[in-house]
Amino acid sequence: MRINLSSHDLKAADHAHHLHPFTDHGTFGIDDRKVISRADGVWLWDTDGNRILDGMAGLWCVNVGHGRSEIVEAVRAQMSELSYYNTFFKTSHLPVIELSKMLAEVTPAHMNMVFYGSSGSDSNDTVLRMVRSYWDIMGKPDKKVIISRKNAYHGSTVAGASLGGMGGMHGQGDLPIPGIHHIEQPYWFGEGMQSGMSEADFGVWAAQELDRAIEELGEDKIAAFIAEPIQGAGGVIVPPDTYWPEVKKILDKRDILFISDEVICGFGRVGEWFGADYYGTTPDFMPIAKGLTSGYLPLGGVVMSDRVAEAFHNSAAGEFYHGYTYSGHPAACAAAIANLEIVKKEKLVERVRDDIGPVLQKFWHALGEHELVGEARMAGLFGALELVPDKSDLAKRFANVGRVGTIARDHSFKNGLVMRAVRDSLIISPPLTLSEEEAGLLAKAARKTLDDTWQTLKSEGLV
Repeated sequence: MRINLSSHDLKAADHAHHLHPFTDHGTFGIDDRKVISRADGVWLWDTDGNRILDGMAGLWCVNVGHGRSEIVEAVRAQMSELSYYNTFFKTSHLPVIELSKMLAEVTPAHMNMVFYGSSGSDSNDTVLRMVRSYWDIMGKPDKKVIISRKNAYHGSTVAGASLGGMGGMHGQGDLPIPGIHHIEQPYWFGEGMQSGMSEADFGVWAAQELDRAIEELGEDKIAAFIAEPIQGAGGVIVPPDTYWPEVKKILDKRDILFISDEVICGFGRVGEWFGADYYGTTPDFMPIAKGLTSGYLPLGGVVMSDRVAEAFHNSAAGEFYHGYTYSGHPAACAAAIANLEIVKKEKLVERVRDDIGPVLQKFWHALGEHELVGEARMAGLFGALELVPDKSDLAKRFANVGRVGTIARDHSFKNGLVMRAVRDSLIISPPLTLSEEEAGLLAKAARKTLDDTWQTLKSEGLV
């Protein structure tokens, strides 16, 4: 797209006509924004001529990197043949059939059926509907409650934001909706350390919060437990190694469905195809999106277990009244097919596990030695740096939570690296195609960002 406007004029037009998501518009000035004009590999360019390393893979999604001509050509070819048709009214089409077969091959062996939408948010709306409908089909209509975790993120629709556990989102729109119960998260650095428990003991304690909630609410009332394998938007919260084995033990003895939200963790981000593979869990549902198409076109879905699919197939309840205009959109499915072919051909899942993942992890953990960093954690190819005022006392936190994280994020942009701020931490999730040289550049820019932030904090008397 070529528009004959200056960079400033583009920003002014954006300010005048575009309401951005997750933005404080009262403080969002015209020149605070960047207009991204093109991208290639792990790099972005803005209209001011800056080259920026995309340390967030767009929004956790551009797994195969920007500018992949294979995906562009696949979409072009599909749109020239069948640009759109719906999957209602007993119709289907070639791309959705082919993609569904591909997904059955890479998802856990007991999961072979997919329901499509357009995003992770609507995938979790679908999950809520499916979970409750499943128990109706099974003759247990009282099983309605879904247990989630505080600080979880499952989307920003009414159902998605309710399933999530973020207080700021719940404070707008009278959320959460009834029937959602939130338990503590397995956040060792943020919450477990202050308790005096070891990381291992805290992992077991956090998992047993699920068991305690089941006992409190009644197993006969609980439909499902939903959780991200690793909490992404909550701050890349990697649970203690003891957490998921204990959760699995609890769920295995209960008649409760398990939803593994794979919107971020799926498609290679953790060095396995899915977070469920990484932690050895057995989901009944996996919401997917993001890495499914690497963000080239919007597509999401819910992969379900064979027992759930069988219940819907054999139901005497009649029609499942749910779906979207763009469920299984042919061009989006073509993008996903081409994307998954790249992931397989270039062995990106294995590459994260055995090659670039360990390389970036080494760089990242070295940043943990910085005087501003309390913890550097990473799993697969996404991680977080927890920023603290006093490295000798990791229990201390900055006043006015979020201010220091924002300062660091702004320095990061100036240093040519996209990192996201969550509270007072910096998080990354770069494309899986990141090279070793680019990993070094990322780490160098991150270190400069820490140095610059430290100097700012000293000059302002914050440390």
